[in-house]
Amino acid sequence: MSERLQPGDVAPAFTLPDADGNDVSLSDHKGRKVIVYFYPAALTPGCTKQACDFTDNLEVLAGAGYDVIGISPDKPEKLAKFRDKELLKITLLADEDKQVLDAYAAFGEKKNYGKTYMGVIRSTFVVDEEGKVEHALYNVRATGHVAKIIKDLGI
Repeated sequence: MSERLQPGDVAPAFTLPDADGNDVSLSDHKGRKVIVYFYPAALTPGCTKQACDFTDNLEVLAGAGYDVIGISPDKPEKLAKFRDKELLKITLLADEDKQVLDAYAAFGEKKNYGKTYMGVIRSTFVVDEEGKVEHALYNVRATGHVAKIIKDLGI
């Protein structure tokens, strides 16, 4: 597992397929701030809540100069189903081999009900216009997270 990112670090570059199979790169957003968040699985209750919260607040975030990208280890087809079912407006990317998850230290050991296993660590990163990490938040909660980000960013 990679070391956790800190504010000031250069955000690891990535190019991943979106829900329609088109490649999207972090560098496509140069000159804009980007909220990159990692979530365990599309179409699950917590991840749906988080994705809907980002979609509901997308106008506010975009108005403040932020793009939003959600990344999970799901296949693009599942992301398309997730987007269409929940009417999501955020960009969803597929990281099936978990290389980007690993680069952001958003995949690793987790504990649940006394069991230890490897999985996606729900994490959010705010990347500035130059590609540097402004905020690195690990082990975030799905509920209330977007409101907290908006408050922390002073939007």
